Amino acid sequence: MTLSTRRQILTFAALGLSTTLVLAACGGSDDGGGGSDTGGASQSFDPASVTADDTLAAMVPSDISSDGKILYGTDASYAPSEFFAEDGTTIVGFDVDLGMAIAAKLGLDGEFQNASFDSIIVGVNKGRYDVGMSSFTITAEREQESKMISYYSAGTLWAVASGNPADITPDTACGHIVAVQKATVQVDDLTARSTTCTDAGEEPITIQQYVQQSEATGAVVSGKADAVLADSTVIAYAIAQTNGQLEGAGDIYDSAPYGIVVPKDALDFAEAIQGAVQALIDDGTYQTILDGWGVGDGAITTSEINPLTS
Repeated sequence: MTLSTRRQILTFAALGLSTTLVLAACGGSDDGGGGSDTGGASQSFDPASVTADDTLAAMVPSDISSDGKILYGTDASYAPSEFFAEDGTTIVGFDVDLGMAIAAKLGLDGEFQNASFDSIIVGVNKGRYDVGMSSFTITAEREQESKMISYYSAGTLWAVASGNPADITPDTACGHIVAVQKATVQVDDLTARSTTCTDAGEEPITIQQYVQQSEATGAVVSGKADAVLADSTVIAYAIAQTNGQLEGAGDIYDSAPYGIVVPKDALDFAEAIQGAVQALIDDGTYQTILDGWGVGDGAITTSEINPLTS
């Protein structure tokens, strides 16, 4: 589904955040294996303000509740969802704030650990992380691998260098170099577009895949790629943070929900997470967190478990 241009403009305006975060947004850690970097709530949100729900807390598996915390796997290169703050070690973002609030609702602390994006779901299913929270678009394939709890909605957006020197749009990308983060739904998008190009007798899209979104964005800023695409919130934030070096190309399209990942067989835990998200939606904490990061336009009203296949 294509979103209206008005929503795109509102998102850009809402994300006019301080340019002091540009280095953090565009220079994430190279530690793809996931160190012990942990994050706390942003300056605008205090998880201590969340009241625990004893009924939901009782649904958390004992091996997690006994630790007193939920360990989240995340790829901290995806501002404003999850990224390293200026200190280079603290992970911040609206996913982090929301994850901390979910943990607090379940009577627990939250801890975020950096990891490569394509390792997180596997890591959750193998017990390396209790939960995966890293702007995962919910797909039917991912729902087959795990339980996914919806908590946000975002589309895809493209960005180009200011002035669009390559004169590229999503529908005129044949023969161009386009940057994208590995293992994202945008890779599938580009692959399909490139096939359409070759089927029409045109040059394929040269797809540059990067481990971190910040690297993909940086490829356009440095001139290594003609365009980059990612989730709409991420591209809008990058445009706001790069001091006029990037601009949007085309409208937002393919709106879809983000999902929090828990192991496939952990239904009780999934229901606890879903209940916590819904409680935060209902009491207004959820909207406060999103608005604090300028991404409130992607708010949902109902959280579901595996919404595509349930």
